[in-house]
Amino acid sequence: MFAVTATQTDPDNPLAGLTLGEHPEPKVPDGWTTVSVRAAALNHHDLWTLKGVGIRQDRLPIVLGCDAAGVDEDGNEVIVHAVIGTGADETLDPKRTLLSEVHDGTFAERVAVPRRNLVPKPAGLGFEHAACLPTAWLTAYRMLFDKAGLEPGSTVLVQGAGGGVATALIALGRAGGYRVWATSRSEDKRARALELGADQVFEPGARLPERVDAVMETVGQATWDHSLKSLRPGGRIVVSGATSGAVPPADLNRVFFLQLSVVGSTMGTREQLRRLAVFMEQTGVRPVVDRVLPLAQARDGFAAMAEGEIFGKIVFTVE
Repeated sequence: MFAVTATQTDPDNPLAGLTLGEHPEPKVPDGWTTVSVRAAALNHHDLWTLKGVGIRQDRLPIVLGCDAAGVDEDGNEVIVHAVIGTGADETLDPKRTLLSEVHDGTFAERVAVPRRNLVPKPAGLGFEHAACLPTAWLTAYRMLFDKAGLEPGSTVLVQGAGGGVATALIALGRAGGYRVWATSRSEDKRARALELGADQVFEPGARLPERVDAVMETVGQATWDHSLKSLRPGGRIVVSGATSGAVPPADLNRVFFLQLSVVGSTMGTREQLRRLAVFMEQTGVRPVVDRVLPLAQARDGFAAMAEGEIFGKIVFTVE
């Protein structure tokens, strides 16, 4: 079958190890099944794998990709939950992995997954949009509706509008009844964030009209000080990732004096993925897709992500 694989890693030239071509059919352990992939979404995780982050060299070559929507062996349209783990909340399993870390991922004509990882795809949600949900949109869903502890009408600041999680936070926050503010270095991305549903947009570090109830933080070091200063007393920062550096200054005096809380968040559970899919069908909210490419043109998508000039998700389709 045709697949997109990582055959080597290079932190300086990650695309050097990106290989497109024939790959063996997936092996199917007991309790697993196969899904014929119709669409798969690109994540920064895939680029980091090519850089050598979070992957053991003895796992190579490995099919890349965490996210997919397709058709299972019984002809059902499904979304693939990317977390391989056990327990009621598989994201808390200390031995959990994502597809493409130990097991081959979704950038292929077919992918093997545990049967429990399949979530029904709502009929009103197309494959290309459904493929965006399992990582970025599910992470945003958990940040907003599980970890933030907010009521409708609360003000949320989204740092770094433009990426998959940030655009999901804006769209979901708007649909969930929050007042959403967003920051970006790019004037174009600030304008697009407004079109997506943000109430106001600001340059990074700008003084805000008032302090917010919660900050959604995926940038890290570059925005951390601004995130702390933007919170009202008793407010909360929800952290999921740090694209600009993972060692921000702590400023513990501010955290203690204002009784701020910092909460870590990760991808959601399979049940949260099911709820997210239903929520999107009911509200009409759809992922922002920067571009759709055939899987055979995956290199173009990886190059665009590496350059950083995207807004929303890159989706690959499989014939």
